Amino acid sequence: MQRPFGRGINLQIVVDRIEPILNALSDADWPLYEQPNDAWYRVGDQECGQREFLVQDPDGYLIRFAERLGVRAPS
Repeated sequence: MQRPFGRGINLQIVVDRIEPILNALSDADWPLYEQPNDAWYRVGDQECGQREFLVQDPDGYLIRFAERLGVRAPS
């Protein structure tokens, strides 16, 4: 196997709030792979929202941290 080992794998961790994690990563000077954004995903007859960002660990695995925003009617 060759680095990065995590090619093609995207793990998601749902947390109460992403802000403390973003602060800790900033304090550690760790780069974000994808900046925080609000994303809405269609689930049945509604949309579920989450505020999310991506960070890459030293082995190349992408980790998405997500904070739930609730549900809404489809737009």
